Amino acid sequence: MAAAAAVSPSSDMFDEIVMAEERFHGKGYQEGYAEGSHAGVVEGRRYGSLHGAKIGSEIGCYLGFALTWQCLLQKCTDEKNSKKIRALDSLIGMIQKFPYEDPTYDKLQEDLEKIRGKFKQECV
Repeated sequence: MAAAAAVSPSSDMFDEIVMAEERFHGKGYQEGYAEGSHAGVVEGRRYGSLHGAKIGSEIGCYLGFALTWQCLLQKCTDEKNSKKIRALDSLIGMIQKFPYEDPTYDKLQEDLEKIRGKFKQECV
């Protein structure tokens, strides 16, 4: 019995060392996961703001182009210019319907590509 009692403290000490390693590993994982999640949110917000600003600037440029040409062509009444005015009206309508306030809109990229295509069509 005395031998069993003597073995027990040393094995408890060994178990504590082994368990301490596992405890520290688990604690380190949890701290790293929390820190990584926070850093990911911050980086995602920064990327989203930057990317959103670029898209907004691009759309604003297209709208400025379309409105300027619409004003310039209003004085002309020939058939060729009336087609251009209708195309500009279409571009302006697409831009006005673009969902600026909803980043979760599932067709955001698709609509943006349509606007880009319409703009390129106008530039030709």
